[in-house]
Amino acid sequence: MVPYPTVPPTFAPCTGFRRDLEARVAQYFDAGPRSRHGSGRLYLKTGILICWLAASYVGLVFLATTWWQVVPLSLSLALAMAGVGFNVQHDGNHGAYSKHGGVNKAAALSLNLLGGDAYFWHFKHNIAHHSYPNVTGSDDDIRLGPLARMSPHQRRYWFHRFQHFYIWGLYSLLAINWQLSGDFRSIIKPGVGDTRVSRPRGWDLVCFWAGKAWFLTLVFVVPLLRHRVAPMIGVYFLTMTVLGLTLAIVFQLAHCVEEAQFRVPLTGTKRIDRDFTAHQVETSVDFARDSRVLTWYLGGLNFQVEHHLFPKISHIHYPALSPIVEATCQAHGITHLSHPTMRGALRSHVRWLRRMGRKGEVAVAAATTGQSGSAPESERAGELQPA
Repeated sequence: MVPYPTVPPTFAPCTGFRRDLEARVAQYFDAGPRSRHGSGRLYLKTGILICWLAASYVGLVFLATTWWQVVPLSLSLALAMAGVGFNVQHDGNHGAYSKHGGVNKAAALSLNLLGGDAYFWHFKHNIAHHSYPNVTGSDDDIRLGPLARMSPHQRRYWFHRFQHFYIWGLYSLLAINWQLSGDFRSIIKPGVGDTRVSRPRGWDLVCFWAGKAWFLTLVFVVPLLRHRVAPMIGVYFLTMTVLGLTLAIVFQLAHCVEEAQFRVPLTGTKRIDRDFTAHQVETSVDFARDSRVLTWYLGGLNFQVEHHLFPKISHIHYPALSPIVEATCQAHGITHLSHPTMRGALRSHVRWLRRMGRKGEVAVAAATTGQSGSAPESERAGELQPA
């Protein structure tokens, strides 16, 4: 078993692929001219999502009186919260929501109002994940502890053979963990994988505690003014379970599928023998690119390849950038992969979970070359749209 690294890995030097890709994308923006940040379309979407969120909350807390009203409103609230996270918080945290830093900060802080924390998310997502996607020990998104095996470089336990059944229960706890446990543990012992994180101070610390107080007040204090404790707790768990499942599934479909590459540094070194830009393409898989509804709701996260290549560009440009990225990959002999539907991506994720749970399933290629542990071509046939 390959041990986790103790310091962040490094990549091979930049190649002509990156330079060509940046030049082609620059041509797209110069032809407009277009801003790389959000526009009126994104701000209108933000208004719609916030109204959806507020209406769901008000209806659930102040108007619903029967279970057949509570259940759909709980689902609506969960999906609205996820929508704000996908579209507003995510772009804001990457500095892509607006050309103004203060606006980006405000958009990023929407996560604090939903029970998370923008400060710790920045390190977990922007640095640990985006810098080292699918690098075992560095990318915290593929590390679920001993309960699940996402990478061929992680240790396998006997119960992983059932992980494609029970993993959904773990996913459903994602939001609850952030809100009630994970962020508080990060305050006590900060750090993400091999990414060092200092404790928040000043304004960041104020936003942490103010956000938690705001969220807990809206979720527990305000509902208690009108409802009993038991139903209130039940509604909280129902809503946050749906939220956790939604967030986890969308994130996992982009990386933890059988077509994505999983890497570790070369044996005895901290180096990954692959260009950073090519690594971003090979560890990400798009899905449902032709679905306007999913693209609108997911904030372009179904264009994961494009997002990892250009995280500081607003997601509203990803549908237009995708053909440019795909053509550039083809010109440089790099495979750009996409599942035509979300269902296809979900099936691939389940197959990957089953494969990682099998006895004797190890990263043969990675153990010898330090490169990848992906599914053979025979297992991918008919599931993808290659470049």
